Amino acid sequence: MSFEKRACGILLHTTSLPGAHGIGDLGGAAYRFADFLAAAGQRYWQMLPVGPLGFGDSPYMALSSFVGEPLLVSLEKLREEGLLDASDIANPPSFPPGRVDFDAVRRFKEPLFGKAFAAFEKGANGEIRRRFESFCEDGRSWLLDFALFLSLRRANGESAWTDWAAELRARDPEALRKVLEELKDKVRYHQFVQFAFFRQWAEFRSYCSRRDVSLVGDVPIFAAHDSADVWANQDAFCLGSDGQPVVVAGVPPDYFSRTGQRWGNPLYRWDVLRERKYGWWMARLKSAFGLFDAVRLDHFIGFQRYWEIPASSPTAQQGRWVAGPGAHFFETVRESLGGAKFIAEDLGTVTPEVLALRDAFGFPGMRVLQFAFGGPADGTNPHLPHNYTAKSVVYTGTHDNDTTLGWFRGTSSEQGERPAGEAERVRENVLSYVGGNGKEIHRDLMRLAYSSIAETVIIPMQDVLGLGSESRMNVPGTVSGNWRWRMADGRLGGGLAKELLAMARFTGRAR
Repeated sequence: MSFEKRACGILLHTTSLPGAHGIGDLGGAAYRFADFLAAAGQRYWQMLPVGPLGFGDSPYMALSSFVGEPLLVSLEKLREEGLLDASDIANPPSFPPGRVDFDAVRRFKEPLFGKAFAAFEKGANGEIRRRFESFCEDGRSWLLDFALFLSLRRANGESAWTDWAAELRARDPEALRKVLEELKDKVRYHQFVQFAFFRQWAEFRSYCSRRDVSLVGDVPIFAAHDSADVWANQDAFCLGSDGQPVVVAGVPPDYFSRTGQRWGNPLYRWDVLRERKYGWWMARLKSAFGLFDAVRLDHFIGFQRYWEIPASSPTAQQGRWVAGPGAHFFETVRESLGGAKFIAEDLGTVTPEVLALRDAFGFPGMRVLQFAFGGPADGTNPHLPHNYTAKSVVYTGTHDNDTTLGWFRGTSSEQGERPAGEAERVRENVLSYVGGNGKEIHRDLMRLAYSSIAETVIIPMQDVLGLGSESRMNVPGTVSGNWRWRMADGRLGGGLAKELLAMARFTGRAR
């Protein structure tokens, strides 16, 4: 389960691609970015989770772990298939530059998905129709649940499944049979949109493979409560008779947050999952590897131990550590998936037991340069490059951090204000370590990462472009305004690919 030695890549979520339809999707811009990566000597394209967006438009609160976000479906591709007319997409609304307005994009795209579905039902030839029916049958264990979940959610005014009629909340078989018949056209529509997504993704992934670019995905450890995952598998989660969580996920108070972080996701009943040989999890990971060549395991420490918070507690202060599934889970993963490639997101409260679990299965851990220059000035910080091991994936920052330029110039830490003088001390430490003047700090840290012993380097696209805080992807602990950044069209020119290729070649990382 090892990554190729001395390789590099870029972190750019699909929604952040440029394009005329308000959001990045699986159309031409995705293919052009794959071309750019190939020309720049990059091996990896890392993304955030690509499931259907839930609360706060967060990719980490997906409505299902098994399907794709409909907004990623390319209207251009639907037109090429004859399911839309050129006039349907010729004059899109004026979307905000550099940002995703998710609601506006939905208002524009969803009626066109409906038109494409109607054209498909009316005129699809026998072969493509057989493929669709086969897709629905092959994915029956997860696709039907999602399509019915979304249909019921919309029929109930987008309310959470715990607010539905008791018989639907409890998944009474007769009630489900009846409502499936009533909503069969809606269900079939959602199945069609997923059929379009998976067909477009397969074509896109094949193109990336031919360009020798590998796709890296992201699997959140926890599922969103308001999701088809939890609704369809209630006995695998710690829920009460009303479907509400009894205990929820988060992390305890620390240096950055005096009350901790209460994420609110329902926790697993790992005893139940273990009895079933982690069947739901194995299906979830197989689904991820149907889309990606490698996967980042979010909140890896939670597999060794996790912070259990009573659902009635408004903060994460009242909680306890509970043992996770540990090695037994990953032994099952190895038996089920063989040599699948994982990155362990081993950030946070890392204990020797967490590191031992990571190393026992050969997963590379994460190192983040923005975390390297605070704390004691004794050179022992594990995020400093001289402390790396080869089996590491190094980043300048992550989707939860400010951009490197914004971090270097700013005064705030990731979860709270830095102590007086801390920001200046960090800047002094950075400049002392890199030996530069800070005018191109993003390039300084990129060179540190590329020249390190770490086998793999992945740089957020915002840092490749040298963008400031206005281009930050997410601010942890906030629920609005996140996940919206988009790369402006035309930013991949000006010799950028040649510059990255030269750096990759000089440090032995070029493809």
